[in-house]
Amino acid sequence: MLLRAARLLDIDKGELVEPGRLLVTGEHITEVGPPGRLPEATVVRDLGDVTLLPGLMDMEVNLFLGGPDHRSPLIPVQEDPAVRTLRAAANARRTLRRGYTTVRNLGLFVQTGGVLLDVALKKAIDLGWIEGPRVVPAGHAIAPTGGHLDPTMFQAFAPGVLPLTVQEGIADGVAQVRKAVRHQLKYGARVIKVCASNGVMSHTGPAGAQQYSDEELRAAVDEAHRAGVKVAAHCMGDSAIRAAVEAGIDCIEHGFLASDATLDLMVERGTFLVATTYLTEGMKTEHADPVLRAKAADVFPRARESTARAIRRGVKVALGTDAPAVPHGRGALELCALVDRGMRPLQALRAATTVAADLIDADDRGRLEPGLLADVVAVPGDPLTDVSVTGRVTFVMKGGQVYRDDTPQS
Repeated sequence: MLLRAARLLDIDKGELVEPGRLLVTGEHITEVGPPGRLPEATVVRDLGDVTLLPGLMDMEVNLFLGGPDHRSPLIPVQEDPAVRTLRAAANARRTLRRGYTTVRNLGLFVQTGGVLLDVALKKAIDLGWIEGPRVVPAGHAIAPTGGHLDPTMFQAFAPGVLPLTVQEGIADGVAQVRKAVRHQLKYGARVIKVCASNGVMSHTGPAGAQQYSDEELRAAVDEAHRAGVKVAAHCMGDSAIRAAVEAGIDCIEHGFLASDATLDLMVERGTFLVATTYLTEGMKTEHADPVLRAKAADVFPRARESTARAIRRGVKVALGTDAPAVPHGRGALELCALVDRGMRPLQALRAATTVAADLIDADDRGRLEPGLLADVVAVPGDPLTDVSVTGRVTFVMKGGQVYRDDTPQS
């Protein structure tokens, strides 16, 4: 298939190439630019006045929560693993059609009997049974009893309601943390998610308070790294972020209250940040407990400023929405927020492509280059001057297969 468009983005050079031409053979890009002699039976697809971009990547989603918006008509005790998986299939299709061809699903926190639902979702997508992005699954998020990702904490369940096992991520002490990590790895997790600190929407203490001990964090990192797998940590408080970085955590999720000294340590260690910064202005908190609303009112403005400082200091920031805190498939809101915090549009686009690919050790995507996967999206206008055009995707290809084509020529 030959894709023809008005422009394509060379993400490394930061330049628009006119006209945009991509030859795709099977799952891969084989030529960029005006092709030579076309192979027999080549299908020419003229996409018109659009810009071709590499498939975008969202490094923090939970496809098993939320729906078209951040809400659900069901409460957690009404949902079984089958319902959650069917919801995830719908959210996966929506996310792909919005131009996100790769995601990290960062941690189930639900009773499943130890089954890793996101690994099952990945298998179904990879086999072509359902439509969705490439999924990097974390299995169950690993959290201490009463920690931010202990699901019985959010609704303040009484003792004995919804009991959870170590295999389902509730792990206390070094031995249980190691066992929880090993369970996720055994059954297909390709990233480990731990809960290193409290959060804003947590009932069990101040935002950012460290929840796992230094020894527990080091145990999680040791188990994952020996298996060649990275570790992401939900982490907000400055001292907790520093502890996580010093333990060898590869990626900090949120990082809302980081000091300059801790951000500099992240730069020194090469630690990634998935800032999820749009949720600090877009997350709906009006129905939350008054105590949690007060925490959000205090933390969110400080978090926006912290993200801006991280960008200025050169922390490696990869795009993540924390969907459904931001509705699934609305990554353009996060891209715009990163620009608002100080990134140039090109930097924001790299956060969703090349930086994200580096975070997940994927050298087969993130650019429009021969030999890489044919993950391609098309947007109107010039994303280097107006990154919000990424919210108006008209064409999506993943691995050479077209999943959306709303261009006039179609």
